[in-house]
Amino acid sequence: MRIYLPATVRMLREFFEQQQLRPLSGTAFALTPALRESYSSGDAEELEYAAMREAARASLRLISTELGDSREAETEEAPRRVVVSADVRDEEATLRPDLDHAVVRLANPVPWKKIAAVHVDTAEAEEAVRQAAPLIDDADLGEEKAELALGDAEDHELAWFAPQEVPFMLELM
Repeated sequence: MRIYLPATVRMLREFFEQQQLRPLSGTAFALTPALRESYSSGDAEELEYAAMREAARASLRLISTELGDSREAETEEAPRRVVVSADVRDEEATLRPDLDHAVVRLANPVPWKKIAAVHVDTAEAEEAVRQAAPLIDDADLGEEKAELALGDAEDHELAWFAPQEVPFMLELM
């Protein structure tokens, strides 16, 4: 099963250093039966993309927390959405349709060797992400300005990196 793990640049650095990632509350996203049922059409690739977009939105929540915490921090990581895609055995992920159509829970950390790719915002998205992150909850509640800010961030496509490219990407950030 291909899973999508929401992260931040700070989390990605730690993931690379520790060679494993324990997602917050074990939450990841995947093409689940519930996600497939929630769409009237779409092939597997389109539905995988929908799961990845859900992970990117969850990444905004993580960024919002980091931006709130960074007021005391000396350095702040670039506010960029990060989604780590990994391949795990089906039995390693528990379906959680009660939380959302694409949500799965992982009991164990994901080792670096299971990473298929890393998706990260480009520098051009930073300002839109910085504006949208603190408004994510308001957007969920239907606040129009927040929804527009979220849309601006989500208009930016995530760049794709192979696992072996991640150290170089992080060095450049």
